[in-house]
Amino acid sequence: MPEENRINIAVLDLYDGLANEGMRCIRQLIEEFEADCHLMVNYKVFDVRLKNEIPDLTYDIYISSGGPGNPVDSIGTVWEKNFFSLMDAIRAHNNINPDSKKHVLLICHSFQLYCRQYGYGEVSKRKSTSFGVMPVHKTFEGHHDPLFRSLDDPMWAVDSREYQIVQPDEKKFNDDGAVILCIEKYRPHVDLERAIMAIRFDESIVGTQFHPEADAVGMRMYLLREDKKKFVIERYGEKKYWDMLDHLNDPDKIMLTYSTIIPRFLMMGLQHRLSSVSL
Repeated sequence: MPEENRINIAVLDLYDGLANEGMRCIRQLIEEFEADCHLMVNYKVFDVRLKNEIPDLTYDIYISSGGPGNPVDSIGTVWEKNFFSLMDAIRAHNNINPDSKKHVLLICHSFQLYCRQYGYGEVSKRKSTSFGVMPVHKTFEGHHDPLFRSLDDPMWAVDSREYQIVQPDEKKFNDDGAVILCIEKYRPHVDLERAIMAIRFDESIVGTQFHPEADAVGMRMYLLREDKKKFVIERYGEKKYWDMLDHLNDPDKIMLTYSTIIPRFLMMGLQHRLSSVSL
């Protein structure tokens, strides 16, 4: 197949060997994308944390996963140095090659790392763990962003985190042209700052605190686990637990998020790739 009809995708696995549904969902979305676009999609998974694997700049699209742990504790580790060497290289490439930019999606832990490293906001530990199917509110910019504009407000997403990004650096956002796309559910009875849930860092790099790759099958498996069921009921109550399970059957909730954000991100990367080849 001619090179211009191929698209190369690197998947950065930051789960550190932890069993998860995220990687299955990312692979599934890429394979669905390949079937839909009728092009040859070459993708490779890199075990960033456990094996210190890192891709080079020959890929068109990079998807970096969620993962466990404190996003501050990894400062100075070999894998994190490799991770940010790649991010630095992508940012430099995009600055000098505006017609052939690399597209990057950063999910959850990767999003926190990126915000911390480049100074978009502060990492803080949540007062309590957030886990489940949650409403996420779009900002004005989120209403107009191509990845989010067709989703409801609030949209629904899978949230699973002990840490968060708060205190956005307004000067950094203005200097880089970055915009906040989504924020945490409004809770007027809770005297805490609402966390940032998604940022478009620039035309080609975007990140989400939530898990846009999560599907109903994987989330149902999680919620039916005794430890997760116990956690949700103790944290939110039994009614909320059963509501979460019901939400999984609603095509307008996480399945709409699943079928919208990453497929559109991949399509935008493909369109950019094809337009650069034709120049």
